[in-house]
Amino acid sequence: MTELPEYTKQQLALRNGQDKPEIWVAYRGVIYDVTDSRLWRNGKHYEHWAGQDLTDELPDAPHSHEVFERFKAVARLK
Repeated sequence: MTELPEYTKQQLALRNGQDKPEIWVAYRGVIYDVTDSRLWRNGKHYEHWAGQDLTDELPDAPHSHEVFERFKAVARLK
């Protein structure tokens, strides 16, 4: 993975689909851009909200961590 900028949880929280046009989520310290995913419209995906670290929520998901391979990594979480 190339060198990525670092963002705080507060900066990530602004990319929730409401405050800024980007929709981002974090998983295992990497922030992914899910803006173009039809499943993340308005920053919500089922009971999950964008702008958050979803690492602890993934075990309850019906998919594996490989789902993040579909999205561009944009930053690392501080």
